[in-house]
Amino acid sequence: MVEIFKTNVDEPAAPKLLDLLLQRMPLHKITFDLEDCDRILRVEGTNVLADRIIDLLRAHGYQCLVLE
Repeated sequence: MVEIFKTNVDEPAAPKLLDLLLQRMPLHKITFDLEDCDRILRVEGTNVLADRIIDLLRAHGYQCLVLE
């Protein structure tokens, strides 16, 4: 399963957020593409819980929406 999210994550915050996400989902492949105009977060793995990802980013002050 792959989920793609539109974010407003910036370069300085990306490594910290990536670490937080990987701590909660260590078996997932998680990447940011901050050069894309939508500042893409891509999460690949089994049982990707979009709501938890969105909540985590929002708790740290960032927007995060699932791209359809």
